[in-house]
Amino acid sequence: MLKSSILNELKEIVGPENLFTAPEELVVYSYDATKRESLPGAVALPADAKEVSGILALANREKFAVIPRGTGTGMSGGSVPVQGGLVLSLERMNKILEISEADLLAVAEPGVITGDLQRAVEAKGLFYPPDPASRQFCTLGGNVAECAGGLRAVKYGVTKDYVLGLEVVLPTGEIIPTGARTVKSVAGYDLTRLIIGSEGTLGVVTKIIVKLLPLPERVETAAGYFASVDDAARAASSILAHRIVPRAVELIDQVALRAVETHLKQDISGGSEAMLLVETDGARETATREIEAAAGVMISSGALSVRRAESAEEREQLWRARRSISPALYSVKPRKVNEDIVVPRSAIAPFLREAREIGRRNGLLIAAYGHAGDGNIHTNILYDDADLPRVEKAVEEVLRAALRLGGSISGEHGIGLTKAAYLPLEAGAGALGAMRRIKQALDPNNILNPGKIFPEQNAQGNPR
Repeated sequence: MLKSSILNELKEIVGPENLFTAPEELVVYSYDATKRESLPGAVALPADAKEVSGILALANREKFAVIPRGTGTGMSGGSVPVQGGLVLSLERMNKILEISEADLLAVAEPGVITGDLQRAVEAKGLFYPPDPASRQFCTLGGNVAECAGGLRAVKYGVTKDYVLGLEVVLPTGEIIPTGARTVKSVAGYDLTRLIIGSEGTLGVVTKIIVKLLPLPERVETAAGYFASVDDAARAASSILAHRIVPRAVELIDQVALRAVETHLKQDISGGSEAMLLVETDGARETATREIEAAAGVMISSGALSVRRAESAEEREQLWRARRSISPALYSVKPRKVNEDIVVPRSAIAPFLREAREIGRRNGLLIAAYGHAGDGNIHTNILYDDADLPRVEKAVEEVLRAALRLGGSISGEHGIGLTKAAYLPLEAGAGALGAMRRIKQALDPNNILNPGKIFPEQNAQGNPR
C-alpha cells in the first residue's frame, strides 16, 4: 500500500480525479493479456512529461515502484504490477501532435492507438508500416516498449526501424530528448535504440517521432492450402528464395485452422492441413506481378489450391481467419501459453516438426501460426489446469529448440515477467551483467517496472 502522504502528493501532481485508489478501479489495471494479475497500490493518469517527471522524482524519494502502462495488451506480463506500487497509465497522453508530409514523419504521444495513427497518416497518402495484431487497441508507447513487430515485418521491419526520436523521462525524473527528426543522426550513443524494447524499465516515453513512407498504391492477397504444415513452411521459404518480398507471409497449422473454422462456423480450408496467407503491395503492376509469382511458387511447392482475393471483402475474409486464431484456440482448451519464438526462415519446417514432437512427448496439443516470412512462429501450448507441470517442461523445450536452430526466445512479445527465468538461455552471463549495469546506472533505486526481464527479479516465477 502507498502511504496517505504519497497519495496526497500524487493528487497534487495529476489532480485528484486522475488518481485511482478504489479496489474496483485498481482491478482494471492489475493484469495484461497474459491474464496474470497483481493489484497496484494506486493508478495515476498523467497529462504530460512534466507530471510524469514529478511522479518519478517522488517515487525515487519515497522508494515506491512505478509501472508504466498503455492498454494492457502485452503478452509477457510487462505491465503487471507484481510488486504493487503505482501504475502509471499513459492513456490521457493520446494526441497525434504532428503529421509532416514534407518530412515524412509524425509526432505522437505514447497513448495514441496504433491503428488511429495509421488511419490518420493514410488519409494523407502516407504509411506507418508496423502492424501488430492488436493495432486497433494497442498504443504506440507500448509498441516502443516492446519493439512491436507484426504481420508486415518481413518487408518493412519492426518498430525500431521507424522511430527517429523520443522524449523520455528517466527513472530519476529528468526529461531528455533522444534521436532527431532526421533519418541520419549519430550524435553520441544511440539512446533511442536503448529505450526501444526496454519494456518500461529504463524510462517512460512521453513523445515519439516516427518515420513515414508513401502509401502503397495497390495491395494484393492470396491464400495457399497445403496437405501438411511442412509443405506450407517450405513454400514460405521458397517465396523469399525466389526474390519475392511480400509484405506479409502468414502460416497457420492444422490445429489453428480447425479452431478458427469452429470459431467462425465456416469451412475456410476445404479440409487442408495448413494455410499460407501472402500479401504483396506497391505499384499496381508490381503488386500484381508479385502475388502471381507467389501463387506460382505455392503451387510448385505442393499447394492443393490457391485462392486469390478479388475484392476488398474477400481480402478481409482471409485476414479475418488469421486475426481470429488467438481467441479461437480457447475453444480447444481453456488455457494456453503463447511463445513467440523466432528462427531463421530455413529452420521453420524443422522447428515445427520438433514442436509437434515436444507436444507428443509431453501429452500436450501445440498450435503454431504466425509470421513465416520472418521466422516468427507463435507456438501455443494448449492445456487444462491439470496439465500445468507438463506445460512448464514443454515451454523450456520449445525455447531451447528455437535457440538450437539459431533463433531467439522472443520475436516481438518481450521478456517481461513470463520469460525472465529463460533469458539466461539466450543472453548469457556477460550480456545479462551488462544489462544489469545499464539498469543500475539509469535507475539506481530500481523504481521503474521492477520484477521484469531479469531472472532474479522475477517475483512470481514460471509457469504463467
